[in-house]
Amino acid sequence: MALTATGVGAIWGVVIQIWSNRLRKLPPMRHPWEHVVGMGLGAIFANQYMKWGEQVDKDLEKMLQKAKAANENRYIGYNPLNFFIYIYVIFWLQMFDLFRVYTCLLLVLL
Repeated sequence: MALTATGVGAIWGVVIQIWSNRLRKLPPMRHPWEHVVGMGLGAIFANQYMKWGEQVDKDLEKMLQKAKAANENRYIGYNPLNFFIYIYVIFWLQMFDLFRVYTCLLLVLL
């Protein structure tokens, strides 16, 4: 993987230097040392890009694990029937006209 990234980066460095010389209507191999520098910078860039991609994957995996753990912790002990129990109790309190008296108490308890 590192050898491939180095090779691809070096090729891109040379190609960019030749392309730059062609745009300026200069001979493609005008200063050979510029091509060597381009190859080195291209190889460094390609290797750093590959390391960055691997680090992003690791960080994403950590973030997904943290989010999954947070979601699991958030819903432990949650009872979806609490809403229906609350509505049922309010209905019967209204039926006995005790709604006004016990509403505050009920809201504090729930």
